Amino acid sequence: MGKSQISGLAQTVLGPVDPSTLGMTSTHEHIFIDFVCMYTPSTEASTKHRGEEQVTMENLGWVRYDPFRNIDNLELLDEDMAIYEIALFGRAGGGTIVDATTIGIGRDPLGLARVARATGVNIVMGAGYYVGIVHPDDMDEKSEDEITQEIIEELTVGVGSTGVKAGIIGELGCTWPLNDNERKVLRAGARAQQETGAGILIHPGRNPRAPFEILDVLEGAGADAGRVVMGHLDRTVLDPDTLLEFAKRGSMLEYDLFGWETSHYSLGEIDMMHDGQRLDYVQLLIEHGYLSQLVLAQDVFCKSRTFSFGGYGYGHLIENIVPRMRDRGMPEEQIQQIMVENPARILTFE
Repeated sequence: MGKSQISGLAQTVLGPVDPSTLGMTSTHEHIFIDFVCMYTPSTEASTKHRGEEQVTMENLGWVRYDPFRNIDNLELLDEDMAIYEIALFGRAGGGTIVDATTIGIGRDPLGLARVARATGVNIVMGAGYYVGIVHPDDMDEKSEDEITQEIIEELTVGVGSTGVKAGIIGELGCTWPLNDNERKVLRAGARAQQETGAGILIHPGRNPRAPFEILDVLEGAGADAGRVVMGHLDRTVLDPDTLLEFAKRGSMLEYDLFGWETSHYSLGEIDMMHDGQRLDYVQLLIEHGYLSQLVLAQDVFCKSRTFSFGGYGYGHLIENIVPRMRDRGMPEEQIQQIMVENPARILTFE
């Protein structure tokens, strides 16, 4: 399916759909993921063995405090559990999930299609590559042209021989500072966007200037900033003035760690914000005129964030955060725009 055929539609793993049918949408989740690349063993000898245990009620608190220090926690591989979890999202009123898992961390096109069929929830799959540490061994030899064509084929033909097509470019993984191959992927993503009309989803490096650098590279290669979703702002740009400076660049602004309520963040020198603070930033951006650029998600990437293992699950935004928006006096039309209209716009091929 070429650009002219998909234009004006959103593309799920089961095929194109009218964007008006997407409903409440979470724009950054992981239904299946092998995230062991992020495993960081405990440095304490007496607890090091706990990193290799299965996640249980007995160790769940220890795991939840730092989700990256347990291997089992970083694997979402169980299809039956995925169906159960996504069905709960649908039952809560969710219509669409963007699965941001890309090459290098266990993307599963056929698995996503089976979950979509079993649950009736729209699933939009990402195209492209995650961060440099999980790039394939031959990435240095891959040309920008080759990567561009790979992404285009994932959007228009399907991933490999599966026939399952991606519906967004990304999450394209970036570190700080960007390495050469990550820059190459960004440029390829920008060119693929020009060819297909797809949106782009970004995993920025852990530095407040990373989103600026990434957008410079994308725009330099021809990307439309208004069709770029800058993810993980709630762990990246914490200074309000810097945030407003970046918002002026015109990209979509994604607060996607809703449900992460533990302040400890082992991957960066910050205290992770809680959901109330996330809503504070959302309202700040609305007050400054950036309502049309906002999208929300939870970035469920590990067992301890799922309902099955005592977490809030994929339905947290709809079940808990939307009511809190109302409690704060946010008008229904603002909630509708953030949860339905803005995601539908970015998922619509132009």
